[in-house]
This record gives sequence, structure tokens and C-alpha cells, in this order.
Amino acid sequence: MAIAPSPTTRTTVIRAAAKAKRVRSRRPFLLGLEIGVPVLLILAWWFGSLNSANPFFPPLRDILLEFQNLWLFDKFASDVLPSVGNFILAYVIACAVGIAFGILLGLVKPLFWILDPIVQLVRSIPAVALLPIILATMGFGNEARIFAIVLAALFPVLISTIDGVRSTEPLLLETAQVYRLTRWEQLRSIYIPAASPQIFAGALVSLQVAFIVMITSEMMGAARGIGALTLLAQKSFDVKGMWAGIVLLGILGYLANLVFTMVRRRALAWYLGAQKAASAD
Repeated sequence: MAIAPSPTTRTTVIRAAAKAKRVRSRRPFLLGLEIGVPVLLILAWWFGSLNSANPFFPPLRDILLEFQNLWLFDKFASDVLPSVGNFILAYVIACAVGIAFGILLGLVKPLFWILDPIVQLVRSIPAVALLPIILATMGFGNEARIFAIVLAALFPVLISTIDGVRSTEPLLLETAQVYRLTRWEQLRSIYIPAASPQIFAGALVSLQVAFIVMITSEMMGAARGIGALTLLAQKSFDVKGMWAGIVLLGILGYLANLVFTMVRRRALAWYLGAQKAASAD
């Protein structure tokens, strides 16, 4: 004999279904905003600058032509690819080292007490302030720039990982002890999943910091790279070249953030789904 659901259960189901329907109905509108607003801004820039005679704000048409000639053909292999390669390599190293040491410091309390003052001291120094010292001691090669990016991007993900591991719910750890999970099983099944939202939050900050330091490091004595050529265009009063470099940086920053968001949604699908379910209750 089937058991009829209680009125409370029926009400909860109806509310959840209604909320899901509202969310689905808003998706086209939100997608339209996500695509439409940038398009409107670009169109406003295009038509607003079409007849511009200001030497510092040339027409967008001329900027895009300069962008095409400079970055898509002439300087793509010699300047764009090395900059992007340094950025990706340094960011991956920073995240790997930051997560590994963050887990270690989060789990081993004596080690955390010893090293936390050093971590707080070093991370309080702006990475840009250390760039002249790094370049003076290591030279102006890619190794120095990669090291500078790693050093700058390391601390946000490191500190977020430490906080995420140390804030793991005690109930989860007690449950692990009841089931006699090994240390490795606890790390894989409890600590890392529990800390992953904070890890990704720190990794996003590291992404932004790494991008800034990549450009800044190339503006200090480099002969190649996006930052170096953008600065050279500024010094030589090549306004179109300067704006073309700024447009390229905006596109690369957007693409980096887009890829990060896709990875985050895939890695934290369980967490984001739980948040949606909780908000629907």
C-alpha cells in the first residue's frame, strides 16, 4: 500500500519545482545580458570614436586594424606565445606548490606554528616591489619572470588551502575515525573536498595576481613580450599600438577567467549543486 506524502513534503516539492522553473525562465535573459552588454559597449565605443580627432583616443576601427597587423601576424609567435607560456607555466607551478604546502601546513600544526609568521611576512611584501631585486639577481630572462610570477601567485592559494584544511568540519573527521580511514583516505575523501571551495577562491586571486605580474615583469627591461611592446608603444607615442596592446590584455584576461570558471564549475559541481539544493529548500 502506497504511503501518501505529507503536506509539508508536497509543499517543499512544489516550492522547489517553482523555483527551478523561475531559474530556467531567467536563463535566456541572463545569457542575453552576458552577451548583449559587451556587444553594446563595443558598438558604443565603435560609433562614439568613429570620427574622433583626439590623438589619444583614436577610432576603434583603427585600433582593431593595428591589433590585427601587430598581434595576429607580426608579433604573435615572438611575443604573445612566450608571454602566455610564461603565465601558464608559472601559474600551474604556483597552484601546485601552494596547494601541496597548504595541505601540509594545514595538517601539521607544529609546522604551521613555525612557518606561519614567515608566510605572513613574505606575503605582505608586494610582489611588484620585489621585481627589481629578482631581475637584478637572476637577470632578464624568462626564468626570472617565471619565478616572479610564481612568488606573487603562490600566497593566495597557499593561505586559502591552509584555511580550508584547518576549517574542515570536526564531525567529518570523527566519522572518518569511526570508519577507520587511513590518513591518505582522509586526505583524499575529506580534507581536499572540504577545502576545495576555498582552494579555488584562492586560485582565482592567484590567477589575477599572476596576470598582473606577468605584464609588469615584461615592462621592466624585457625586449620581448606583450608588456614590453605595450610600454614601447607608449614611450614612442604609438597610441594605436598602445591601445592594441591594452585590447589584447583584456582579451587574454577574459579568456583566462573563462577557462578558470569552466574548470571550477566542473571540479566543484557537487558543491555548487548542494548550494542550489540548499537555496531551494
